[in-house]
Amino acid sequence: MSVLAAFFNQMSESIQKDRFIKLSLGNYKGEIDQLKNIYVKTVLIKRAIKLSFTYRYKTRDITKNFDVEVGIREIESLLDPNGFRICTLFTPEENLICEWNAKQQWRVKSEKPLVVKSVNLSHDKQKTRKVGQSNKTYLKELRLTDDSGNVYKNAQDKWKQINHYIELLSTELDALPPKDLLQVVDMGAGKGYLTFALFDYLNNVLQRKTRVEGVEYRQDLVELCNGIAERSQFEKLHFSQGTIEDYKPDADLDILIALHACDTATDDAIYKGIQHNANLIVVAPCCHKQVRRELEKVKAKNDLSFMTKHGIFLERHAEMLTDGLRTLILEYFGYQTKVMQFISDAHTPKNVMIVAVKKGIDKEKQLQILENIKSTKDYFGIGYHYLEKLCGL
Repeated sequence: MSVLAAFFNQMSESIQKDRFIKLSLGNYKGEIDQLKNIYVKTVLIKRAIKLSFTYRYKTRDITKNFDVEVGIREIESLLDPNGFRICTLFTPEENLICEWNAKQQWRVKSEKPLVVKSVNLSHDKQKTRKVGQSNKTYLKELRLTDDSGNVYKNAQDKWKQINHYIELLSTELDALPPKDLLQVVDMGAGKGYLTFALFDYLNNVLQRKTRVEGVEYRQDLVELCNGIAERSQFEKLHFSQGTIEDYKPDADLDILIALHACDTATDDAIYKGIQHNANLIVVAPCCHKQVRRELEKVKAKNDLSFMTKHGIFLERHAEMLTDGLRTLILEYFGYQTKVMQFISDAHTPKNVMIVAVKKGIDKEKQLQILENIKSTKDYFGIGYHYLEKLCGL
């Protein structure tokens, strides 16, 4: 029996006896561009064992699942002097290394594992839900879960959105500076799904004493949410009726949230955050009308005119331009910004979230930002950006 045949027999036996932890292929000499390694593990899919391959390229990973026999044949074809020249099989007892050596021969050696690992057949890493499924009063009253804490089928999308929202902000929330009581405002809170989840996460998961105020224009929703907060015994969560523009906080803010505030209401929210020294500003803008009207009014001739003559491209361009200038203005005031997808674009095209963390003002950078804002406005024929006007820049 050849060296390779014996190696593959041991690999098949480890899978049959549930001793297969993983397998890695390396030292690639093939012609597939940017392919570096392949990692193989066993997974349980619909009660059947599969081999899950992760093809690791320089800039991306691709995962494919195979039936065991098909997967073994795939490994056999990959392990080749003109392909992968080293293959390591990991089991609880030993690591078997099959390698094409300097003598142009396949050799197998055995090493004791440094750390004994157990076999894991879970298909995917189990996601740790930041909110968690439980008998929380607010989840039941918002009609997300039943009395046993199970998420209703028709509430699955909202449930995922809530957890995704907290997941996106978890790093910034964890890094908030120490303080006896955090001050948070959620502007345009609506029915309060995300407001309740944020309050719960800060107070009960991070164990940070936090006061959260939800600002909402519709009085019926304010009364609904205040009732749920009272029955949930969330004493420091309160909802008040009003607009973003008219809101006047009692003190400096630690966190300002404004999700899907329409058009310049997002700018009003950002300005409130800047005014009141918020450590964290989070907005998900919607309806970018102000800058679009400026673009339509002037119709500046530039290298992008061929694109912006189409209405749908002009709309998307206005969105990117509006939010791009917002990030510049936030950076002028000492915020570090990042832009990410909030809601999948399968559900809505309004899916951008801007997260801004207070760092510190750099005078030299401020001058560069002002010049950048000016040149951008000149190039596109924009008379003003509403947030720029609010901030007096």
